Amino acid sequence: MTSIKEQAAISRLLSFLQEWDNAGTVARSHILNNFIETNQGKTAPELEQEFSQGASLFLVRLTTWLRLTYMTGSCLDKLLRSIGVFLSAVSSNHYLIEFLEVGGVLTLLEILALENIKEEGKKESIRLLQVIANSGRKYKELICESYGVRSIAEFLAKSKSEETQEEVQVLLDSLVHGNPKYQNQVYKGLIALLPCASPKAQQLSLQTLRTAQSIVGTTHPSIVDNVLKVLSTMHLEVQYEAIELIKDLVNYDVCPALLKGLVALLIPSFKETSKLQPKILNDSSVLQLTAHLPVFLQQAAAAKAIGILAHRNTSLAEEMLHLRVVHSLLAAMGNTDHSNSQRQASLTLKYFVQLFPVVEEHVRKSMGEELYKLFFPGSPCSCPQSNAGDLYMKIDSIQADILAANKVNVTKALYLSDLSHSNVSFYFGHGNQDPVAYNTHFQKEDVEGKE
Repeated sequence: MTSIKEQAAISRLLSFLQEWDNAGTVARSHILNNFIETNQGKTAPELEQEFSQGASLFLVRLTTWLRLTYMTGSCLDKLLRSIGVFLSAVSSNHYLIEFLEVGGVLTLLEILALENIKEEGKKESIRLLQVIANSGRKYKELICESYGVRSIAEFLAKSKSEETQEEVQVLLDSLVHGNPKYQNQVYKGLIALLPCASPKAQQLSLQTLRTAQSIVGTTHPSIVDNVLKVLSTMHLEVQYEAIELIKDLVNYDVCPALLKGLVALLIPSFKETSKLQPKILNDSSVLQLTAHLPVFLQQAAAAKAIGILAHRNTSLAEEMLHLRVVHSLLAAMGNTDHSNSQRQASLTLKYFVQLFPVVEEHVRKSMGEELYKLFFPGSPCSCPQSNAGDLYMKIDSIQADILAANKVNVTKALYLSDLSHSNVSFYFGHGNQDPVAYNTHFQKEDVEGKE
């Protein structure tokens, strides 16, 4: 027989459940407020004690009301927080299973896609998904099997709240850890986010990609193009994260493609730079327009990234010499439409001049003594404090044209002088190949350059 105390507790529970069942939206909102305030942080045994071993009876009412009303958004944030009290409680695995058995994950993911739902409700949905994902590998797999990665990634790209976006990042980071079956899916989803229009989403995706890349180990072919395109951003925090990821990617098999892509960005295609031609002819405010032309922002960021990589690893600097990085940096220095491109290219070229005597020789010859003194007065050793970054303020239009039209080809000199024998094989095969073949290659390259 139950004791009088137990009977009183059961009676209170039944009275509470009856109050809930008979309450309207406003009354239920008050009940949820009191429930959250009273029970936040309690363990599962404490919740059972509070509800006389009948806590699941209230949870099932919450999940039922959620499934009936989530499309309207009525009291959604409070309702989700109340469910969160159960799911986040210590020793609450049976509550979690009860929630999942009624399609809880799918409901939470559907909430993210509804346009009429307020941001606060969607944020609470993300937090519940975090709780589920942190409960173990099989729950992470359940989220991914429910097309969760796509829904979560799309929400990150569309969300207008930075706080909510940061919560999404935490969820994606959780899904990529301890989830070998679907970690590649999360990795690809992060790459797919890079072209999105939200700078915050790009920043957070790049940060999480660094973690995901180290976990996945292998690279996806599309990552190089997507990361290089991000360099066209005018948001410095996004550019910083992109360069940080590039610093990691040079340790993987995409390094050759990445270096080649960075050097190629130093000389934008005619198709890209001619887009503003009609505006240049008709608009006196063209300087304001070209200052933020994405292709020039990308050019400046590429010059900066190349300089960072060269400072970190001399071998990478030598490899980029074979890609004619010196020629491309000089051309970027002649871009009078974007001063930051000139500045970043000058600073990077200065390091190459200091590092490789053959580069110093070719740059001096290409610039001429007068322009070279403006770029780098004295020798690299005797004047380390010279500010190459100020060159763009000192040169005239003729000197800029000289830089833009340079024909420097350090690659040929590198082979002939055997400056970097150990690295030649990286792009041109082993060092004992027939020299005639190399001379033929350079002669062909010269002819193509003249054409």
